[in-house]
Amino acid sequence: MESASAQIPPSARILQLAMSSWVAAAVSAVAELAVADALAQGPCDVESLAKDLDVDATNLYRLLRATADIGLFEEAPGRVFTLTEVGHALRSDAPDSMRNFARWVNTAAERYTWTGLADSVRTGRSVFESVHGKPVWEYMLEHPEVNALFDRAMTDTSSQVTAPAVAAYDFGTFRKVVDVGGGHGQFLAAILAANPAVRGILFDQPDVVAGAGDEFAKAGVQDRVEIVGGDFLASVPEGGDAYVVVNVLHNWEDDKAELILGAIRRAMAEDARVLLVEAVMPPDGTEALTVKLMDLNMMAHADGVQRSEAQYAELFARAGLKLSRVLSGGGLCSFVEAVRA
Repeated sequence: MESASAQIPPSARILQLAMSSWVAAAVSAVAELAVADALAQGPCDVESLAKDLDVDATNLYRLLRATADIGLFEEAPGRVFTLTEVGHALRSDAPDSMRNFARWVNTAAERYTWTGLADSVRTGRSVFESVHGKPVWEYMLEHPEVNALFDRAMTDTSSQVTAPAVAAYDFGTFRKVVDVGGGHGQFLAAILAANPAVRGILFDQPDVVAGAGDEFAKAGVQDRVEIVGGDFLASVPEGGDAYVVVNVLHNWEDDKAELILGAIRRAMAEDARVLLVEAVMPPDGTEALTVKLMDLNMMAHADGVQRSEAQYAELFARAGLKLSRVLSGGGLCSFVEAVRA
């Protein structure tokens, strides 16, 4: 049987697809206004909800009725709304919260960059600088509020990777795990919590790791972790027998990615391993829309790329490493493992 999308006229399907950015903007508005937080205790009518949120009731209703049609809410008589299971993932306190990621996609730094996607294809280069006037990482440094939201958005997405990945790989065989570019340490904290004999080093930019203590305290592992600030393009801490790099390398084109891997190669012991946690691009012709859209995002923003297994093997070889295996990370991401060549 044909899918519902295949049964509508092609022009109507294109209209649906072209309006997808409107859907994303509506979801982002719901996240920005913290509607899911306000509905966490149960059903509420629009007038009361608008007072709680200090927003216009009429326009709030227009937003909620639209996003109810995409499954965030259920509407009952009297303009009463209830969170759905999907809507609960927009709550700030939900274990699977994606609220900050939904907020991030509607920032100028993210949304406006996509307007230059065709130019990225024309030129073969990212368009962030042409759209915003500065390269992406320089822009982030000059806009700390945007950078802070980006960090929280990446924490949202990494939280979806963390539990299945930590369960899928035996980190207990290592003595010390170095998390390179690990942000606030969510992934490393989960590794240490699951493996009481393992110690860790969190390494990222000084201004990023400055806010990292809470994750380790919450996990009860603060006595087994060292927090270090620095530049992974130049060097990383020595002494680790596992170097974990979670959703970092896809932000960088090959020459810069080689610098990161080269810094790790110089720091790692003879028998140490590199563990990239990334969404690996499948073979040509394989359906994998999420990974392919991530790849376009990397292309437009930072000349980054979602790499295939063969591309990782080539990149490792350039840095004096050797691809040893690719393992499922229990979700969208995989472990791309390498050893010294």
